[in-house]
Amino acid sequence: MSVSLVSNAYLDENSAKIRSKPVPWEGYQRAELVTSEELALIKKVDRQPRAKMESILVSDGQIYALLYLRLLKKLQRVDTMQCLLVLIADALLDHDERIPLFTRAAQSDPDLPYLPLLRTLEAQDEFVQLKSAQILTILLSSESTPLQHQHLQPFLRVLAALVQGQSSNKRDVAVQCLEALLARPDCRRAVWAIPGIIAGLVDILRHKPTPQMSYQVIFCLWLLTFEQDVAAQINKKCDIIPLLISVAQAAAKEKVIRVIVATFRNLITKAPSANLAAMLVAQLLPFSKNLSARKFSDEDILEDVQFVRDELERNFESLTTYDEYVSELASGHLSWTPVHESDEFWRENASKLNEKDYEQLKILIRLLSTEDPLVLAVAVHDLGQYVKHYERGKKVITDLGAKARAMELMTHPNPDVRYHALVSVQQLVSHPWITV
Repeated sequence: MSVSLVSNAYLDENSAKIRSKPVPWEGYQRAELVTSEELALIKKVDRQPRAKMESILVSDGQIYALLYLRLLKKLQRVDTMQCLLVLIADALLDHDERIPLFTRAAQSDPDLPYLPLLRTLEAQDEFVQLKSAQILTILLSSESTPLQHQHLQPFLRVLAALVQGQSSNKRDVAVQCLEALLARPDCRRAVWAIPGIIAGLVDILRHKPTPQMSYQVIFCLWLLTFEQDVAAQINKKCDIIPLLISVAQAAAKEKVIRVIVATFRNLITKAPSANLAAMLVAQLLPFSKNLSARKFSDEDILEDVQFVRDELERNFESLTTYDEYVSELASGHLSWTPVHESDEFWRENASKLNEKDYEQLKILIRLLSTEDPLVLAVAVHDLGQYVKHYERGKKVITDLGAKARAMELMTHPNPDVRYHALVSVQQLVSHPWITV
């Protein structure tokens, strides 16, 4: 793990400025915040050329790792924290073998190395916050034992805020930190338990980021889908399958397509029953056929594409129209696929919407509150089909509160929504009321 794995131009530019700024170390000694021994040590490396600092760290690396962390623990002025964080990061740059010098600091003081870094992570200064995140990622990623809750959880809560923030630097650093941490299974489970992180990642993708940011965000999702629970739930919670297809269709960079297809492979391998029908509804099969015909420099892409295509074709043959309808409901992306206007489909399947305490019917009713006119038109149409083909449908719809919503949609600004709402309300009004 190297500092360069979490790289950001804002951090690099400000680090360069901070290296040349004076810090009032003597003033700290006069205030008895720094001992004379600590002052002598810090003056040896303060604003010195990298070559000189490297020669000192070769012989006294452990002494300086402890010094930096102890000073960071007790000094809270912003410029001083900035300086100490740059010194720590510089010591680690291109020297992974020095990471244990910092993680072993716990043997001298149980608060080290993490307590001071977690405190600086909460600073109002953006540089201090992001530099702390960079260093924490390096140290936590290198731990050989499972990460302690009191170290990981505060960090992940801050990353959740950063990844959902408006600052591009904060989002960039947070995503890179997550990329590194998610290589660890214990981190995957912990990240999945914090909805803000997943919501933030998905939101970044929805706003058409740069190809590099797209790749990094999807790389995080790919790592998460190695966990079976995540693979089984992520599309249901975040609707990522149609989103990833959309990103892949627009992608100019091969590596973006590669990581998306690898994510689809994980979703199929880890949780086929949760994802295959949704993939078919989202038209991944024709898209995978299209990808199969393309030339890629990376042969692994074609291997993954072929795997995805084979699995989808095998399942397409056994997928019932009702399975397809349920997947379409779950996705929330209703469109005029043939099942909606097929009387045969509704005769055979209307009553199935009642199963598991009207589970699918309730999903359909929730879609009556969406803002998408196409989804509204199809959903209110389906409501009328349900009432038409299920003899007790009128009472069920009324009891669930959907009749009132259908009537409201008769005055919707969109003419298609108004028309299908009118037809459905006619079904509700004219159909016999059967209560038993």
